[in-house]
Amino acid sequence: MEFSPTVRQKIIERDEDCFFCRHLYHMEHALPGDLVPKDIMHVVARSHLGLGVEQNGVLGCRYHHSLLDNGNKGLHREMDSMLQDYMRELYPGWTPDSVTYHKWL
Repeated sequence: MEFSPTVRQKIIERDEDCFFCRHLYHMEHALPGDLVPKDIMHVVARSHLGLGVEQNGVLGCRYHHSLLDNGNKGLHREMDSMLQDYMRELYPGWTPDSVTYHKWL
């Protein structure tokens, strides 16, 4: 479920910057130090058995990763939809199920 160093590097090279910062998504309360891209965010969360593969990761800053994970601002659903749309653009045929662990497959 965790991203290997090789997969992390591929995601960093692919995205180059925080996905949400590039879209200027809810930046009004962000502190400059929180916007440094340093996290790889799961599109399908590990808690939902999301795999640690390139097609399930996106580069993010700590600020946006916190917004996505905490959900206390009511933004999780919209952010999740944006990430899924991005994955479909990059990987035609992508679905959340395609990056979810299935024991019996």
